[in-house]
Amino acid sequence: MDQERVAEKGGRGFDGDEERCLWQKAAAGDEKAREDLILLHRPLVFWIARKFQVSSQQYQDLVQEGMIALIKAVDRFDPDRKIRFATYGYYRIKGQMANYLQRVEAKAPVPVDQDAFQISDGDESEKMDWLISVTEEIQNLPEKESDVIEALIFRGKKALDYANERGVDVSHVYRLQRKAIERIRTLLGLKATERP
Repeated sequence: MDQERVAEKGGRGFDGDEERCLWQKAAAGDEKAREDLILLHRPLVFWIARKFQVSSQQYQDLVQEGMIALIKAVDRFDPDRKIRFATYGYYRIKGQMANYLQRVEAKAPVPVDQDAFQISDGDESEKMDWLISVTEEIQNLPEKESDVIEALIFRGKKALDYANERGVDVSHVYRLQRKAIERIRTLLGLKATERP
């Protein structure tokens, strides 16, 4: 349960008991436990940033803002409050990203529609529940499949770019993605036609 394991797994690999142990260690001042928690919840930042409809440059800035918010959230989270960190962190990360966009647009010469800062379509609480469930199940996937899901879904990377980085054929990336999605559907108890 050390930082090397988190790095190896790309920020995944802890069950509920192990994560609770990390929170206890972080609260006691263990810097490695704190870093492990930041890595563990990093996909949440990418997922939220992708929900804002912004340019690719602003997306990178949003990710940076989100990482700052994630670090602050990890430092301020009280696990004794009996709420999930994903819920607590979600609102802090989203809020800091929205504030950043408002600050940037305040410097713009033309007024910007406030709707530009809204998370796109659908019921937010339903999406949050879906994200929490999927994020938890991704931890149970084989490493290669979870890496593909994190890169393509959470970070928004193109399959071809990911394949080139890994030195594999893009069809292999798509196969891993399909297998991962099938496993997640099975783990969540969904039929093949249902969307998680």
